Amino acid sequence: MGKLLKKYSLFILLLLISFILSVYSAKLIYDIKKASYENIEKKLEKALESTNKEVLNESIETQGSTSYQNKDLYLLARVINGEARGEPYIGQVAIGAVVINRTKHPGFPKTISGVIYQPGAFSCVSDGQINAKLEPTALKAARDALNGWDPTNGCIYYYNPAKTTNRWIWSRKVMLVIGKHRFAK
Repeated sequence: MGKLLKKYSLFILLLLISFILSVYSAKLIYDIKKASYENIEKKLEKALESTNKEVLNESIETQGSTSYQNKDLYLLARVINGEARGEPYIGQVAIGAVVINRTKHPGFPKTISGVIYQPGAFSCVSDGQINAKLEPTALKAARDALNGWDPTNGCIYYYNPAKTTNRWIWSRKVMLVIGKHRFAK
């Protein structure tokens, strides 16, 4: 046993070192990404406080082929916060995905702000909930939606059956339910 251990001790030592290095490098990459996201969020919060248009107009990198600006991220987070505060995280991302899906649909405006401010499109715009205190998950959900996560698989409508009085929306085929929202095409 001792002879065998002596023979492979260098191999075992190298294996142990590579394992430790892989754990630390993975943690380092995670910390760098996290720091980058936190930096963006801090910049956005600062921009909102000072209405710093330069920061709001900065482009953000997404994993998709479309590029967005910080103001798109922030506005999307605002509508997610207004429409889905208290909903499961995946439901918040789904609200963001619906907004983005609408920008790609021929029946809707082509910009995030155009979709959000389309008359009657979002109750949070008309009742002022879009200006409610921003929850941290809303920014993260907006970022995930902009990066292409679409839990709705292409839905362009959603509604809360306990709150809507619109008969037309009830005629839409429900594709999935997340929390209190029904998502439809």
